[in-house]
Amino acid sequence: MTLNELERTQQIEEYFSTLSNWGRWGTDDRFGTLNLITPEVRLEAMKAVRTGTAISLARNLDSAHPDPLHSGVTNVQRQSKIGEVQHVLGRTARWDAVGEEIVISPHGGNAHLDGLGHYYWDGLFYNGFSASESNDVVGSAHLSVADASRGIITRGVLLDIAGLFGVPHVERGYAVTPDDLIAAEKRQGVEVRSGDALLIHTGNAAAITSEGPLYVDGKRGPLDGVQAGLSESCLPFLHERDIAVMGADGTHDVQPSAVDDFDFVRPIHAVSLVAMGLWLMDNLDLTELAGACAEQQQWDFLLTALPWRFVGATSSPLNPVAVL
Repeated sequence: MTLNELERTQQIEEYFSTLSNWGRWGTDDRFGTLNLITPEVRLEAMKAVRTGTAISLARNLDSAHPDPLHSGVTNVQRQSKIGEVQHVLGRTARWDAVGEEIVISPHGGNAHLDGLGHYYWDGLFYNGFSASESNDVVGSAHLSVADASRGIITRGVLLDIAGLFGVPHVERGYAVTPDDLIAAEKRQGVEVRSGDALLIHTGNAAAITSEGPLYVDGKRGPLDGVQAGLSESCLPFLHERDIAVMGADGTHDVQPSAVDDFDFVRPIHAVSLVAMGLWLMDNLDLTELAGACAEQQQWDFLLTALPWRFVGATSSPLNPVAVL
């Protein structure tokens, strides 16, 4: 281990304490940073709508192409049932229906929301809930994605890192720094503030879609993909700005990790979800939104994202919509 890596891992370890929101909203809190989306914040977010243009930030869920970003952990299956009424009731009529059974692994290459029960550190989830109380049967015992049943309705801000560098997508494996985030704010004339949904556009998803995945040494495991993401040095920025939720056109964490110690290869996920209680929207499609924001020179908007109310689940497929 190099000295630089030792310093980085020590810094990440410290973030679990220095950036912690445990107890901030009470010892039994399950909402984390969603507490920052107050009625006042929602009303203020409405002012970001200028033209009424609505843009989806997700891709189609397609059983023929279940893993569009080649995450290696995605599953989408659908089986349609033609003649559902006849099948269930044993009766025929001039009308009938089509039903289906659907199997989805939300975590992976499709747009999804990571709930606070997704990651734990040293056996503890956000706010000190014990991971030992979650299991395969009940799922997440305390921190279900259903806790976000009020939805995510707030002001969204897109920071266009690809646009900052004047490229369709930043270099694969590039680690976005807090200086990059601040430079994007200044370039765009927008400021991230408390209760916002911060979206990071690197062009990562567009690069994978158009050019295919890139792997380390030919490996094809879930952590072997090469993609742009945030450096762990961005974590204090996220905490200081008091954002409510963050989304990216990738998995947030830069891959491959800058450190070899496997304990610390996903610092954005681990510190955000466990210490800060910050909800994450992975693998969004931000290409159309980035283009519209650049054309209108409007980088804030109303963001709506409504996860399913699935008790015990740690994630939900998501179709976030930005309204400019």
